[in-house]
Amino acid sequence: MTDDVTTAARPLRFGLVGTGYWARYAHARALSSTPATALTAVWGRNHNAASALAAEFGATAYADFDAFLADVDGVAFSVPPDVQSELAVRAARAGRHLLLEKPVALTAAAADELVCAVEHAGVASVVFFTMRFQPDARTWLDELCAAGGWAGGHASWLASAFTEDSQFNTPWRREKGGLWDLAPHALSLLWPVLGPVERVTSDAGLGDVTHLVLHHRSGVTSTVTVTLGAPPAADGFSLQVWGELGLTAVPEIADDPVISLRAALTELAATAQSGEVSHPCDVRFGRAVTMVLAEAQRKLDGLRS
Repeated sequence: MTDDVTTAARPLRFGLVGTGYWARYAHARALSSTPATALTAVWGRNHNAASALAAEFGATAYADFDAFLADVDGVAFSVPPDVQSELAVRAARAGRHLLLEKPVALTAAAADELVCAVEHAGVASVVFFTMRFQPDARTWLDELCAAGGWAGGHASWLASAFTEDSQFNTPWRREKGGLWDLAPHALSLLWPVLGPVERVTSDAGLGDVTHLVLHHRSGVTSTVTVTLGAPPAADGFSLQVWGELGLTAVPEIADDPVISLRAALTELAATAQSGEVSHPCDVRFGRAVTMVLAEAQRKLDGLRS
């Protein structure tokens, strides 16, 4: 890691990996409007798309990934998880700080490799679990963690991503379904309130409908139901926890993710510049969530065999 990476005198130079809808709508807008970061580089598997996105935000497009890494302090990823995990290992080994999307990988082995690369390089990492950085959801979460006494929870995310006009109707989501795309969000909220997940039971419904029973270290359980194939009229997310103080629900997801992503980027930059490379939503937490998803997938595959 070079000395200028940890200098607070200027924003961290960030490169964006990815050129699709989420890269443009969320990452590019956040990177270019967060005081602690500057969007200076774009790399994508489609160089023409990278050039167009870079021109829109005043950045430089790169055709060569190593040259891209050489000119940035940090990298934000907006690509499918299996692509992310491979490229993020290369970025970490080059000494670059990482803003990762969830899930961090699609296998436990890939998640392990990424964590090893981050720890060996001593770089900072943050995984963008959206609601962990949404201000009102964060306040709600902090209050619940301070209060304690929670005995269980349940979450449901019924999304209609498989419609023809959905920006999220992408190949990896069609292949992996709501378990890998939506369940990480629920896990990221239930985990700090109810405790780490030590065991998961999973079952499948029609299409990609997935039901999880999470067994937390504290002894309590929670449930999660997700699908990307719900009818548009049923689209929605809810998450509640219950205990001695009653039943309480997380605030609604904000329409615009940029405020939350700015918070994630600001905290990543502060972590990098402080020399402290741990964060509650760092790659190690991302790996823990991936382990739960992989175990759930293994059990689902067993049911179908």
